[in-house]
Amino acid sequence: MNYYIEIVKAYPIYSAMVQFAILGTLGDVFSKWMQQGKIYKPYNVSIILLKMLEWAIIAITIKYAFVGFQGFVDGLVAHHLLPELSNFGRAFTVSATMNLQYGLFLVIFHRFLDNLIAKQNNWENIDKGMFSLIWFWTPVHTITFMLDKPYQIGLAAIWSVVLGFILGYYNRESKQ
Repeated sequence: MNYYIEIVKAYPIYSAMVQFAILGTLGDVFSKWMQQGKIYKPYNVSIILLKMLEWAIIAITIKYAFVGFQGFVDGLVAHHLLPELSNFGRAFTVSATMNLQYGLFLVIFHRFLDNLIAKQNNWENIDKGMFSLIWFWTPVHTITFMLDKPYQIGLAAIWSVVLGFILGYYNRESKQ
């Protein structure tokens, strides 16, 4: 575990890119498996590599958002624009402000990159992605921001796998 922390501290952007490239792509694969109700090869190798690149690019913006919104909330507290916050209160406030501001950009940017990879122009159900900022990302990032900083990006990448399962299951259910 110390080795993980050392790498994350020494290479914050690169480690975020690697974690999301692997786990975010895995979430996409699991989602497809859940939608189809069977394990199969949902993407060819070139698409997998493009999805890994997509998630690595997204990871850069996520890492900056994590650092920036924590500083944003701490700055509001320091300037007495928010009261002193408990660990939970700070985590929730960081999560809510980040997801309701940066999160909207991320949902649109993610769909844009998905469309580039798939060579399509699919904006259907983008509202569901935005709604996930409230029912999924704000609560789970509240948990995430309660952890020590070196663990936050790793857990966020794991949450992308969890959301892949949830969305895959939901989409499977809606097609029956």
